[in-house]
Order: sequence, then C-alpha cells, then structure tokens
Amino acid sequence: MRVDVLTVFPEMLEMVFGYGVVGRARERGLIALKAWDLRDFAEGSYRQVDDTPYGGGGGMVMKPEPITRAIEAVSAECSPRRIFLSPQGRPFDQKKAEELAAGGSPLLLICGRYEGVDERVREGFVDEEISVGDYVLTGGELPALIVIDAVSRLLPGVLGNEDSAANDSFTTGLLDCPHYTRPPEFRGMRVPEALMSGNHDEIRRWRRRAALDRTRERRGDLLDRAELSEEDRRLMGRSPES
Repeated sequence: MRVDVLTVFPEMLEMVFGYGVVGRARERGLIALKAWDLRDFAEGSYRQVDDTPYGGGGGMVMKPEPITRAIEAVSAECSPRRIFLSPQGRPFDQKKAEELAAGGSPLLLICGRYEGVDERVREGFVDEEISVGDYVLTGGELPALIVIDAVSRLLPGVLGNEDSAANDSFTTGLLDCPHYTRPPEFRGMRVPEALMSGNHDEIRRWRRRAALDRTRERRGDLLDRAELSEEDRRLMGRSPES
C-alpha cells in the first residue's frame, strides 16, 4: 500500500516512519511511505506557503497554489484518495481504518497548518476530511501519523500474529480484555486462574466476559450499540431479552 503525505515538516514524519510496526512494514515493502515538502511547490525565494486571510483576523492561511501543485504531482504518479486532516472532518475510528486498509488504494494525506487552508483547496482538490478527535492541534502531522499507524497494522503480513488486530479494542465493537504475562504473581497481584488453566473454552469465556465488563465500566455507549449474543448476556449476568 502506498501513502503519501503533504507537509511543511517532512523531517518530522520521516523520523517516525522508521520505527516500530510501521518501520518494519516499510522495510519489508508492505507499505510505501513518502513525505512531500510543500515548500518545494511554492514560488519565490522565501518559498511562502501561507498568507494573511481576506477579511482580516488573526493567524495565517495556507495558500492554494503550493498545495494544489503538490496534489497534482502525487496524483500524476498514483491517483490517490485525497484526505485532508482537519478538526472539521468526520471522526476517524477503527471502522474507518479498516475501510482505508481494505480498499488498498493509495492514500494522500494533506496536513494543514496555521489557521487552515484556503477553502478552494477543500472544494476542488480533496476527496474527504478526517478528524482524529474533538480538539485542535497545531498541524496535521500528528493526525497523519495516527492514520498511518492505524491503517498499516491492518494490512496483511504487517503484524506477526494476525489475531492481534482481529482482537483489538473497537474491532469487535467492544474494548479489549485485560492481558497478562509472566510472572504469575507480581507484588501480590495474581494472574486470573482461567488464563493459566489451559482450557481454551474457559479462556475464551473469561476474555469475552472481561471485555464486556470493561466496556460496560468505561464505554457504556459502545455496549449500547454492540450486537450481544445470548452467551454475552449470560456472561454479563443479564437475561437474553434484557
């Protein structure tokens, strides 16, 4: 899968591209990542990418010319899905990550800065907008890294164990269950006996019950939307019809 990023800070992204799961996937050729410097598409000796807003007000607005030239340069190579990262976009979640990963299409992530971009870029050169949360950051670089990380780990072959992604929080509509490793006792806290029993069905039920309980305690809104089986309701101590 190919992912290109338009940014005024390409070095910031390239530093992160080489680490962890994303770095290993890149080395193995499972994902191709490239950060494009928007200043390379700006004119003048100062390579200016922003200007004062019409109508006045604080802050600067990213000019349309450098961004559109950069979008056209990337599009000439691969016909990507053009995504602008913005707090005004649709919320990014696990389902969206799964959609982007399953599509297999090249992605072009456009990072805003300052007060935002000229609205004509949004109107004529962007396919969709994505937000990573209801808060404002100084730029789109961190959201771009979040999208890349979430999508890349869903690509076939990226994770050592494919079950890791299948059991993640939100993938099944619930939060993930607690996890433990050696030693069996740590500072008076023991690993649940069910996980050390060797009984696969008992382990499965314990994990499902723990996921249901954790979701109920921390994200009741997810539980309200989840499709619960009769076994799920029994594990939670609820009647099948409740």
